[in-house]
Amino acid sequence: MAGKILIYGASGGIGAATARALRAKGHDLHLVGRNAGTLAALATELGATFTQADIENPGAFAEVSAAAGPVLDGLIYAVGTIALKPLARISADDFQRDFRLNAQGAALAVQAALPALNAAEGTPAIVLFSSIAARQGFAAHASIAMAKGAVEGLTLALAAELAPKIRVNAVAPSLPRTPLAARLTANERVAAGIAALHPIPRLGEATDVAALAAFLATTESGWITGQVFGVDGGRSTLRVKG
Repeated sequence: MAGKILIYGASGGIGAATARALRAKGHDLHLVGRNAGTLAALATELGATFTQADIENPGAFAEVSAAAGPVLDGLIYAVGTIALKPLARISADDFQRDFRLNAQGAALAVQAALPALNAAEGTPAIVLFSSIAARQGFAAHASIAMAKGAVEGLTLALAAELAPKIRVNAVAPSLPRTPLAARLTANERVAAGIAALHPIPRLGEATDVAALAAFLATTESGWITGQVFGVDGGRSTLRVKG
């Protein structure tokens, strides 16, 4: 069996899809999430171990790393938020929570897992998650864009610091149909309008994002590090005739 990969956010749409993709490649998994029922069901489905944890608790990272084991071939931090507000309505707590969950949590997860990643043979991989909003300007996205911009900076800094032993990359999706995004996609008229803004005119699916995350987490991408990849239907770089 391929090596073990630790997945934070495994009870979410993208995290769960990534876990299934990696299990199909033969990887052993340790899953982390807040929703105990969803997490336990996924762990049973995939034959994985798991830790139910709230990563807003600073002690959670050490607990997770101890449970995941002494050797890891990869870490995926698929934790995110979508709290969209105009600047005038964003509180200091809103800014801090988005940063804490998206960026600080990613850094602390890597920090706690570093001994196990360094213990692996070969070149283990870390995959973080940014967003199209970190590079494109969208109204009401100030807090999440700041947090995800920090994730992209973290990706590059860690890729440099941890080379050549550990590879670090990030995935930056546009809006996918996931439970986290349900508030925006549940209305089909709104969803169709957002989909039409993409050169490939549909919303993403969790599996679209998971396919790249799983690739970056395995030896198939062994000469790729320090990159941020869009999975966004072309929206971040292309403009098509209306």
